[in-house]
Amino acid sequence: MFRHRGKNRTYFHNLKLASALSFVAGIVNIVGVLSVKVLTTNITGHFAFFSEKVLLDDYGGALTYFVFILCFLGGAFCSSFMIEFSSGRRMFPPHLIPLVTEILLLGFVGISGEESLKISVSPYTVAGILLFAMGVQNSLVTRVSQSVVRTTHLTGLFTDLGIELSKLFFKERKNEQSQLRKNIALKLVIIACFFSGCIIGGFSYSMIRLKTLILTAGLLFCVIRYDKLLYRYYALKRKLR
Repeated sequence: MFRHRGKNRTYFHNLKLASALSFVAGIVNIVGVLSVKVLTTNITGHFAFFSEKVLLDDYGGALTYFVFILCFLGGAFCSSFMIEFSSGRRMFPPHLIPLVTEILLLGFVGISGEESLKISVSPYTVAGILLFAMGVQNSLVTRVSQSVVRTTHLTGLFTDLGIELSKLFFKERKNEQSQLRKNIALKLVIIACFFSGCIIGGFSYSMIRLKTLILTAGLLFCVIRYDKLLYRYYALKRKLR
């Protein structure tokens, strides 16, 4: 789901990518809200909060939201930079470093909730790390899917879904309906998986708190292993032919 690009990329590659990583984003979203009361998968609302703090002359609070915005931007920048750097070298797949980075960041925040380790991380630091991690994921998914898939926020997704649903009512678009249905199905999968991640992540947080993110990091590791094993299987299959 990560290795194929361009003409080699299929609808099912995007479907698997969307379902796995939107589920992860849903978990991170609810954990951020419940633990530090900050939205950690997108920055749209942070611009409004930043403006509000400026109007109230609370420049310290404004600076906090500005840093949150920069964290997401920094994650997106670093992810794309790592992909570009890896693309010119054959040591490892371009998607690997961004995914490992995200795993390490989520894992670190997860273990910070373990009292026996005595790791003290402020709520603002937790929010900044999660925003950076989601910037990494959003940039990676956007580049791999060529902007077809978005996994960390739903605003643009619902806009596109509304546009595509409206097109189904016009007969002159009958030749496009097969592709439209696929596009709609993909977006519904992302929404369902994001929502499922929020619900399951919420239940998990009520029991194990920030350690929920350790499970999320483990899920991402399983996604990497699955993708690698599947790639090896098809490579072996081609050789045998």
